[in-house]
Amino acid sequence: MVTLLKWTVPDYHHLIEQGLLDGKKVELLDGNLVTMAPEGPLHSYTNRTAAEYLRKRLENFALVIEAHPITLSQSEPEPDIAIVLPPQERYKEKHPQAEDIFWLMEIAHSTQAYDLNDKKQIYAQESIPEYWVADLTNRKLFVFRAPDNGDYRLQQTYSDGIIFSQAFPDIKISVQKMLHW
Repeated sequence: MVTLLKWTVPDYHHLIEQGLLDGKKVELLDGNLVTMAPEGPLHSYTNRTAAEYLRKRLENFALVIEAHPITLSQSEPEPDIAIVLPPQERYKEKHPQAEDIFWLMEIAHSTQAYDLNDKKQIYAQESIPEYWVADLTNRKLFVFRAPDNGDYRLQQTYSDGIIFSQAFPDIKISVQKMLHW
C-alpha cells in the first residue's frame, strides 16, 4: 500500500521559508507539490499582452496580478493572471484568497488538459466566480462561471467577439485585442 503525503498550505509556506524550494518551479495544488510547466515565447507574450490589456480596461476597478501565488484552502497555485480586489496594500501580508478574486485566467499552450480539468476543479471547489482558459493551440477562450459542487455549471467558448466579466458587466473585453490572435 502506498500512502502519499499531502501538504497543507502552512507546510508549504514552511518549506518556502526554509529555502527548501529555492530554484524549484512548483506550486501547491490540492495538497500536492506540482512542477510548473516552463513557458515558451508565445505563452509569455500572450500572458503579458492579456494582462496589459486587462489593466487598461479594469483600471480603478481591480488589480491585475501576473503569475503570483493565490492562497486557497489546500492549494497555492500561481495562475497566469488573477483579477483581484484593490488596493495593492491588501496583499502586503498575505496573498489574495478566494474571497478577494473576481476571476482567474490561465494561458494554455501545452497544458490545456491540466488547466481545463484539474485546475478548473480546484478553482470551482474554492468558489472562484469565474475562470478563463486561453487555449493558444486551438485559439479558443473557455469561460467558466457559476461554481457549484466542485465544477462550473456554465461554460462558454469564444474565438473572437466581445465578452463581459460577471464582476464588471459594463466593461467590454475584446477577445481579439486581449489575446492577439
